Amino acid sequence: MVNIRDLDPSASPLDYYGSELRRLREAATLKQGQLGSIIFVTASLIGQVETAKKVPTRDFSERVDAALGTDGVFSRLVGLVLRSQLPSWFQAYAEMEARATFISTYQAQLVYGLLQTEEYARAVLATGMPKKLDDLVAARMERQRILERERPPLTLVILDEAALHRPIGGRRVMRDQLGHLLELADRRWVSIQVLPYAAGEHASLVGSFNLLRFDDDPELVYTEDLISGHMTAHPETVREAHRRYANLQAAALSKRESAELIRRVMEERYGDQSGPAQRAVAEVVVQREHRR
Repeated sequence: MVNIRDLDPSASPLDYYGSELRRLREAATLKQGQLGSIIFVTASLIGQVETAKKVPTRDFSERVDAALGTDGVFSRLVGLVLRSQLPSWFQAYAEMEARATFISTYQAQLVYGLLQTEEYARAVLATGMPKKLDDLVAARMERQRILERERPPLTLVILDEAALHRPIGGRRVMRDQLGHLLELADRRWVSIQVLPYAAGEHASLVGSFNLLRFDDDPELVYTEDLISGHMTAHPETVREAHRRYANLQAAALSKRESAELIRRVMEERYGDQSGPAQRAVAEVVVQREHRR
């Protein structure tokens, strides 16, 4: 096991978190096992976090803050730690996304990351066969905390209808995901529209893109290719993205119609598929079992 004293706290947010955890634990005259008992984890887990072998969760951090009386130090640090687990090419975008006051996104294939359930996100991220899937999922969930702020960014989302029908993670995961979209659509700061198949050719057949607007900084356009992401503040690109987004909004269903379509797909495609005949057969089987 790596000696915590040999770690460079400036090497990464995870290393800094680990060094601070050990420093403050020792200042409280607690052994790893003692702290573990207080926050209901093993001494081994405390040691792994202290040696930067394990990424801490937000729940772990909040428990440590309460146990050590550290006034939210680890709850604040964990956001940086989790963001550092994102792919290096994505981290800059995640930082800008967290600062944005206005987010507009068109998603051609998937539900936008900020709106994904944990199980949906896990199924999506697993397709890349990452070594640290749990950490990536935790990082994606951490990104979503910007929607829980006192003043969250105004978030406008246009989903291609294909995103509703592609069964990511299976029927139950999709049912929960579509239900989550309906809950989010009721929030004042979130707008969800669906671009229906009936729209035919449209302004962004080339794929998904995001627009970020800030109080004091230039607007950004973000796109992704197969292996990386790209941000630009070039005025002509931003202007073209706005034009295309306006056209997509015009072609998309209204918020009310979109919610109706999401609900219909959730119920018809991912709901209870058994009809009266299948239920009758099931009831007969159950009755026979009871007679035995």
